[in-house]
Amino acid sequence: MTQATGHEGQVDVRALALAARAAGRQLAALSGPARAALLRDVAAALSDPGERERLLAANAADVAAARAAAAAGELDPARLKRLGLDAAKLDSVADGLAQLAATPELLGRPRLRRELDDGLVLEQVPSPLGLVGVVFEARPDAAPQIGGLCLKSGNAALLKGGSEARESNRALVELMQRALQRHGVAPAAITLLEQREDITAMLALDGVLDLVIARGGHEFVRHVQRSTRIAVMGHAEGVCHLFVHASADPKMAATIAVDAKCGYPAACNAIEALLWESGAEAALDACVAALRERGVELRGCDRTRARHPELAAASEKDWGHEYGALVLAIRRVEDEADALAHIDRYGSKHTEAIVAGDSAAAERFLAAVDAADVFWNASTRFADGYRFGLGAEVGISTGKLHARGPVGAEGLLTYRWLLRGHGQVAGDYGPGKRRFTHRDLEP
Repeated sequence: MTQATGHEGQVDVRALALAARAAGRQLAALSGPARAALLRDVAAALSDPGERERLLAANAADVAAARAAAAAGELDPARLKRLGLDAAKLDSVADGLAQLAATPELLGRPRLRRELDDGLVLEQVPSPLGLVGVVFEARPDAAPQIGGLCLKSGNAALLKGGSEARESNRALVELMQRALQRHGVAPAAITLLEQREDITAMLALDGVLDLVIARGGHEFVRHVQRSTRIAVMGHAEGVCHLFVHASADPKMAATIAVDAKCGYPAACNAIEALLWESGAEAALDACVAALRERGVELRGCDRTRARHPELAAASEKDWGHEYGALVLAIRRVEDEADALAHIDRYGSKHTEAIVAGDSAAAERFLAAVDAADVFWNASTRFADGYRFGLGAEVGISTGKLHARGPVGAEGLLTYRWLLRGHGQVAGDYGPGKRRFTHRDLEP
C-alpha cells in the first residue's frame, strides 16, 4: 500500500495532492451504499481491540512528549488537554461515523428539478468539492472525523494535524487508508502531511486544491486567508457567552453554566464569559456557587464584585479572551440590549446562549445575535456536529458564506446544473417567441 504518512524531510506536496485528487474521483464514483459500507468499516476498525491498542499506544507516545514540552513551558496546557485519546473518545468517533453512514445519500440526488419546457428538464445535483485541505489543531480524534466526512461526501483530503499529535495522526490515517484499500479506492484519498513547510506548499495549490479549512486561533486563520488564493473556511477561536436574563430560573442557569464551562473547558464551544442583568441576582448567585464548587476561577466586573467580593477583579483584557481553561469572566450588563452590544463587540460569532423564562426576550435574543449558533435555555456545548446529528464536523465555521456553524458532509458539497433536452436552442425562447414553462417537478 502506498503510504502518504511517515514522510521524512521535504516531500512533493503537489504530487501528493494530485494523487489524492485522482483517488478522490474513485471515491466519488462509489455508490452511496458502497461509501456507507466504507464508513462502517472505519467505525468497526476504531472499535477493533488490535487497532485500538495501536492507536492508544501511538497517542501515549504523543502525550508523553507533550507533557515534557508543557513542563518546559514549550506547550500550552490547553493544547495538551486536547491531545489525549481514550476508549470513550474512540467510541464517540466510531458512533459518529456509524451515524454518518446511516444518513441519507447526498450525492446525485437532485435538490431541484424544473421543467423549462416540454422535454427540457433542469436538475440541481449535489457534487463533491474535489480535494479539501484541512489544517487542524492537536486533537487527533479530528482526523477520523474529518476523514469520515470526506468519505461520505466523496471528497479527497489533505490533512495537516498538529505536530504534537504526529504519531496519533499517523496511526489514524493509516487505519483509514487500509479501509480505503479494502474497498478498492487508492489510499491516497486521505493523505497526511506532517511538516510545517507543507502548509505553505499546500496553500500554493490553487487550481489543484478546492477548499482549505483552517482550524486554530484567530491569527492563524487570518494568516491562512492572507496566504492563499484558494477559498478558506475558517474555524477560529470560540469566545462564547451565556446571558442570564432577569427571568432566568436559578437552578437551570447554574446547571447550564457548569456544563458550558466545565464539560470540556478547552473546547471552542465552552463559554468564556457570563453576562447578567438586574433581576437575575438569584440566578447569578446560583451560578457563582456552582462554578466555584467545580473549581472555576471567576473574574468579575466591579458591579459583580459588589455582590460577590470574593471574586478576582476582571480587566478589559478578560472580555473577548478565550481561556480554554477553568476561568470565567462575569459582567453585569444594563439590559438585554447591553448584552447584545457586548456580544457583538467581544464575541467571535461562534455560539451564544441565553437563559430566560421570558419567551419574548429569548426570541429577541435569537433573532438579534450575529453568531453561527444561538441557543435558548441550552448549553453552548451542543454546538457540535455529532450532537447536531451530522455524524462529525470538519470544523465550526464562523464565516457567513457557503457553510456556517458545525460543518458536516453537506458543507463539503457544491452542486452542478444538469440539463436534458431534445435539441432545443436558447434562441427559440424569449419575448414574442416560445415561452418557458418553468414548472417545478418532484426531485
